[in-house]
Amino acid sequence: MGRGSASLSSRTLVIQTAFLGDAVLTTPLLAALADLHGPVDVVTTPLAAPLLETHPAVLQVIPYDKRRADSGWNGITTLARRLRAQHYERVYLPHRSLRTAALAQLARIPSRVGFKGLWSFLYTQARPKPRTGHEADRLLALADQAPGAYPPQLCPTPVDEQEAAALIGATGDFVALAPGSIWGSKRWPYFTELAARLAEQIAVVIVGGRDDAELGEEIVAAVKQQQRRSKHGGGGQVVNACGRLTLRQSAALIGKASLLVTNDSAPLHLATAMGTPVVALFGPTVTEFGFGPLRAGDLALGRDGLLCRPCSSHGPSRCPLSHHRCMRDIAVEVVTQAVEDLGALRSRN
Repeated sequence: MGRGSASLSSRTLVIQTAFLGDAVLTTPLLAALADLHGPVDVVTTPLAAPLLETHPAVLQVIPYDKRRADSGWNGITTLARRLRAQHYERVYLPHRSLRTAALAQLARIPSRVGFKGLWSFLYTQARPKPRTGHEADRLLALADQAPGAYPPQLCPTPVDEQEAAALIGATGDFVALAPGSIWGSKRWPYFTELAARLAEQIAVVIVGGRDDAELGEEIVAAVKQQQRRSKHGGGGQVVNACGRLTLRQSAALIGKASLLVTNDSAPLHLATAMGTPVVALFGPTVTEFGFGPLRAGDLALGRDGLLCRPCSSHGPSRCPLSHHRCMRDIAVEVVTQAVEDLGALRSRN
């Protein structure tokens, strides 16, 4: 998978099999390594593979389904044999895991560069990972690059752009909302109310995967019902795009938005890589973890002063204390004002 051919091969490999957002935030490292060594090959998850295969720094993407088809020791050794046959000179390992370290070792790649940690004895070079800063910048330390030297980047194809445009039709300017998250406690509970308020002034498009389709329909139905009951009638168009596009097409759609309002989840990083302004809502997690908005002007909103926050590195499925104040206390009015402050209710030029 990718743009390589029998006559082209890379001597540099990157293995990144963490979450989808991590793969997006690895694109600055890919660009830096391509400048140093030429286009790279990447081992990543089947979900992230389509996002990376069109990146200009990537020659070939090798999907690795570590949870299903390629799970277990047999999956590791099978892939290791495939990688060994490519005769890579070097591999970079931004994800600190035993699976990743063992894969690089078994592939017999001479130079194995990763961050110091529990499994770094399997590397030939173990570099310290910066403790502060954004994750995209911290990963650049593997290539000895300064923070901000390379921004996150995604490259949807013209076909992706066409499919995204066809879905929204003649909507015009719109705000995208991403209400989903695989971590239940990260979900802000007031996206329906926000959608209704925004739809009074601008079109709204709900973005997400297939798992978010039902939630998207609920939001659209509630907003349309409120519009019908309104004394003024009408209102902006509301579209549910959840599950209707591929991941790369969804990135293209987010790239067309005037702004994205999102939980602390993958769409935040898609928007960053597509240059779309962001209002990000943080509850059980905090931006100090390194996964907040990256670009100047983007906003992160959260409830300060809660002793229970943050409660975990990813966010549990439900609030351990059952009150979920970290998200419930972020008022719709505050989020609406943030959207307005970033100029999304004016035409995006």
